[in-house]
Amino acid sequence: MEDELFDQIVSVFNQLVSWVAAGAMVFGGVVPYIPQYRDIRRTQNAEGFSTYVCLVLLVANILRILFRFGRYFETLLLWQSIIMIATMLIMLNLCTNVRMATELNTKRRSFIATDSKDEEVRIPKRLFLDFDWNYFWSWSHFVDYLQCVLAFTLVAAYITYLLLDSALFVETLGFLAVFAEAMLGTPQLYCNYQNKSTEGMSIKMVLMWTSGDTFKTGYFLLTQAPVQFWTCGLLQVIVDVAILFQVYYYSRYPQKPVSHTVSHTTSAKAL
Repeated sequence: MEDELFDQIVSVFNQLVSWVAAGAMVFGGVVPYIPQYRDIRRTQNAEGFSTYVCLVLLVANILRILFRFGRYFETLLLWQSIIMIATMLIMLNLCTNVRMATELNTKRRSFIATDSKDEEVRIPKRLFLDFDWNYFWSWSHFVDYLQCVLAFTLVAAYITYLLLDSALFVETLGFLAVFAEAMLGTPQLYCNYQNKSTEGMSIKMVLMWTSGDTFKTGYFLLTQAPVQFWTCGLLQVIVDVAILFQVYYYSRYPQKPVSHTVSHTTSAKAL
């Protein structure tokens, strides 16, 4: 009787751990963007967040979903990609609205200073359908980003449909999906190196991503996910550790500030 009770407790505990791990895998990737979203809404300033992070994550997760048609992987990872895509679209919508409101307010102040009428304030529209490379991913309305994402998805899906029988294409598709996501930390790593400082970067954010990437990589290994997943997961952990080393090094050995203007380029691992 006691053995049966013990087995039931172990079974319930294992199921609980499994649910927690599943929830962490599905929602853990979007948690760091919650404070970023709240900060942008509070300050009405989106300059500290690079929308190119959204671009990379959208491309990576769309390719990952297409990769599943050629090589099956866990449904949890599929839901993770779907939720990440939704999160990045929400971030894009907020950043676009804030940026356009900021540009409008700036122009209004400029017109008021020159005694011009408020009705004359105009912001040039930058549209996706203009196909102007100078304004790529800097469009005026959220719908233009949706059009771009939809166009990319349709083209990528069509190519995948044509080449689905090619093992080389399928494996390359999977590698590109996870490699793009794994490289998200490198812009911040390079920016820190250029500035010889990690000032303004959220250390808590980097620690959160390091623990998350470590957990994710271990999950990939334990569940025998495709090799592309855990190798790029290891690469993410290495980049995270490198950024943490920069935090230690530049705080212990402060460098002379560089003369050029600090870039606003950020990654998903920095606020």
